[in-house]
Amino acid sequence: MSSSTAGVVAPEKDPHLPPLAKLGDIVVPRAPQKITTSGLEPAILTGLVLRLAYTVTRFTTDWLSKQLHLSPALTSEVLEKLCFDGLIEQLWQTSQSSSHFKITESGQEHASRQMDVCGYIGPAPVSLESYAAMLRWQFSHGPQVQPQHVLNALSGMVLSDKAAQLAGLAVSSGRSLFVYGPSGNGKSTLGRQIHSALPGDYWVPHAVSVGETVIRVFDAQIHQRVELATDKPEAIDQRWVRVRRPLVVVGGELTLEMLDLIYIPSLRIYEAPPHLKANGGVFLVDDFGRERISPEQLLNRFITPMEYQIDFFTLRTGQKIQLPLRHVLIIATNLSPDRVTDPAFLRRMGYRLYLGAPTPEQYAKIFQQYAQKQGITVPPELIDRILERYKEQNRELRSCEPRDLIERARDICRFHGKPLELNQKVLDLAWSGYFGEQ
Repeated sequence: MSSSTAGVVAPEKDPHLPPLAKLGDIVVPRAPQKITTSGLEPAILTGLVLRLAYTVTRFTTDWLSKQLHLSPALTSEVLEKLCFDGLIEQLWQTSQSSSHFKITESGQEHASRQMDVCGYIGPAPVSLESYAAMLRWQFSHGPQVQPQHVLNALSGMVLSDKAAQLAGLAVSSGRSLFVYGPSGNGKSTLGRQIHSALPGDYWVPHAVSVGETVIRVFDAQIHQRVELATDKPEAIDQRWVRVRRPLVVVGGELTLEMLDLIYIPSLRIYEAPPHLKANGGVFLVDDFGRERISPEQLLNRFITPMEYQIDFFTLRTGQKIQLPLRHVLIIATNLSPDRVTDPAFLRRMGYRLYLGAPTPEQYAKIFQQYAQKQGITVPPELIDRILERYKEQNRELRSCEPRDLIERARDICRFHGKPLELNQKVLDLAWSGYFGEQ
């Protein structure tokens, strides 16, 4: 993608939306060249520069620009202001665009006081208003989920047309999805797979500023970077990172505290909670009802975010803030809905999907599909015999069991030094090892 294809995107009505440009088919945030177009108060930028300058003996404009992910022009303007205030001293100029600087004694005192309030050092944040506006814009202008996206995402699963359509409706609308049914029938798998139906990538900020408070949003463990091929990366606001749409999965370890801003005392900053990091993607609450907190507490915690697409947080100072939520919430549970929630909550869920036991035909298809992935074929009569054993033992079919039986057959073959092969003898032993004797 060449920058020669870049073009300015027509301004939107939202005053907080960062200026946008087009690189090929991708819309990018334009790098601000002045403090006034950064979306941040001057004190936020000068404080960030001072804290970074406090950690080194001397620095250059170029180095500072790269460290803070700001344009050289904007960085120079901030430095000029700090030099004028006597907090930074210019040592010498190496080129027209770069000079050497050091922090003054007065600047060190100022930076030390800054550190007591906020110790954040890193890529410059974006304002909370810009973050919210960018989320809204991406949600309304991004590529829409099409039926083919859903079919591709769920191609590895054997589902009824209705189940696939309901899952597709949830992700295409951005509404929540409540998936329930007996264990082992693909609820967790569906929650993970449907994530890949979301087309396109997303812009995520390194951090968000709420006054002097900084909240880290980008997480390399969750957000997968997408590198843009351009010969002018400096034209893009580097405070934003282009990422694949995230998938965040939480399970039995989930607590109410995990859904709050996480304060880091050593840095005096906040880390965004997992459901905020899931913005633009999918937030999957797996095995709902098995968490260390009661289902009622968890559901009450989700009611406002589900209904209004915002979440409320309280900072250590007592200040209350609201942050935007634009993800698909998927709740998967083995428990019946009447055991884990009440009708009022279910009415707020966008869609409900029951995944029950597969039919014998679906079971056979799942068995064949998994066997083919392992590079083997299974005679139909062998699957018929397996289905007969289910009936003889009055055992309910489960979608996960073809995979589990084949994997135990692999264990048996490997134990005997043979390649994977499915025959009656191997499957009889795999059956006994998996289900036990009856």
